[in-house]
Amino acid sequence: MTRRSEQTEADRPELTIPLETACFIIVKAREFDAKDAVTDPDPASDPTEDRQVAVLEDHDDDPALEEMKALISALTIDEQIDLVALTWLGRGDNSAADWEDVRAEAADARNDRTADYLCGTPLLADHLANGLSVLGYSCEDMELDHL
Repeated sequence: MTRRSEQTEADRPELTIPLETACFIIVKAREFDAKDAVTDPDPASDPTEDRQVAVLEDHDDDPALEEMKALISALTIDEQIDLVALTWLGRGDNSAADWEDVRAEAADARNDRTADYLCGTPLLADHLANGLSVLGYSCEDMELDHL
């Protein structure tokens, strides 16, 4: 994230979801967002036969998508609520001062399809990153390769 936060460290709200986890989800969402539309709905069984194009396409059974859904589903309810609220905050419709209200709305809207909802949200990684930034958090210095 390049934008500096609107909140100082002392007055930013504490998140239920660990920052490292939120940043890891952003990385995974970026992997999924980088996929192209499916050009061959029935790829070859051997990756060398299809020139490994299928790995770059947005298939329903995509391992990156499945990993992200499993990760989100494994979070606590409060952590899932934080992710939804961060996504909504990151769309730019609210400010850091609105965090408690946005989080309350996310809690009211919460259901068992949170992972599907978030994974189906266009620009999820950007919205999450922007939401974190608005609250004064950054993923810039995180080392996420060990998760």
